[in-house]
Amino acid sequence: MSIIEMCPSASSTLSNPTLDLACQLIACRSVTPDDAQCQHIIGQRLAAAGFALETMVCGSANEGKVTNLWAKRPASPDSSALSVGKMIVFVGHTDVVPSGRVSDWHSDPFTPTVRDGCLFGRGAADMKTSLAACVVAVEEFVADTPNTLNSPLAIGFVITSDEEGPAIDGTVRVVEALAERGERIDYCLVAEPTSEHRLGDMIKNGRRGSLNGRLTVKGVQGHIAYPHLARNPIHLLAPALAELVTTEWDAGNAFFPATTWQVSNIHAGTGAANVIAGDVTVDFNFRFSTASTPASLQGHLQSVLDRHGLVYDLVWTLGGLPFLTAEGTLVDAVASAIAAHTGQRPRLSTTGGTSDGRFMTRLCPQVLEFGPVGASIHQVNEHMALADIVPLKNIYRRILDTLAAIH
Repeated sequence: MSIIEMCPSASSTLSNPTLDLACQLIACRSVTPDDAQCQHIIGQRLAAAGFALETMVCGSANEGKVTNLWAKRPASPDSSALSVGKMIVFVGHTDVVPSGRVSDWHSDPFTPTVRDGCLFGRGAADMKTSLAACVVAVEEFVADTPNTLNSPLAIGFVITSDEEGPAIDGTVRVVEALAERGERIDYCLVAEPTSEHRLGDMIKNGRRGSLNGRLTVKGVQGHIAYPHLARNPIHLLAPALAELVTTEWDAGNAFFPATTWQVSNIHAGTGAANVIAGDVTVDFNFRFSTASTPASLQGHLQSVLDRHGLVYDLVWTLGGLPFLTAEGTLVDAVASAIAAHTGQRPRLSTTGGTSDGRFMTRLCPQVLEFGPVGASIHQVNEHMALADIVPLKNIYRRILDTLAAIH
């Protein structure tokens, strides 16, 4: 029979500091873009560890204010030491997707619950537990490392409440502010759930780019019984759409799969069965590799539309460019830490959707993503294995130790 209990207190034999902090964060109903005081909880911990905190509130009241936290612990009290030191920044988000129907959950999604060897709750895997692991790892590093303030390794945190939403007022705004100040970041670790089957079996050393388009093909509205007096835009679009669906945009490369093009929505008509639509709107998305560019994809698609003689409007939105971190210092540090605590060598991967790593690449040459198993993210009964929590924290801690030792 499964054991069901609320998140254990510090006196419980099941408890550990990372679990306790994860439970605090899960209990905050931080549905995007609401931070719900998560960053306040984290900020208090980081301030006690010597971090300077800066909160950046962005966005409009109508769209929902976004709370961002920039926290930094310099390598030395003398800021000039930053010219020779190195900085690692942990990146994460406190916002979560909506829970859906609470009745579909086995326990309240915002009541952290231990059951069947797992921690259940919205954000348990994506990504409040890994955020907690990062914070506790840094606390231990600061407490255990002699003369930490004279260490050549500076540590930072970029935390947003806009990763699960439009991502226009979150990490990207923090990056813009830091770029204006000339802040330099050498290593970036995004604590997203990257593991596939077992903790540490996969890390993301890159992501595909994302390019959205909204195509409106224009026709002439008319009575469906008199098609010769109208121009049906759906019929006009169909041959071009068939060609776009079968187009090979690129073949990918050694690091990325081939670029894909997918239609997400098609809208047309007045709702009446006897009216030919005056226009049809198609929403689509490219997930593209470094073998293509936004300009090459846009040009190719528009050439197909033009060849079919369509009259159209087309609006593009670039969600993010592809990025790749080659094997080197950060990859080696993360892989060796994973091997030390799990006994396995992780696979490098660029699969999946976008992450805030795409913004950090503007400031940082080495960006990796590593976190827990993500099989339950965005689902009901989201969870993380209790047995993975301490090893995850220990991996983050070992990464810090390794980078501090080599600099």
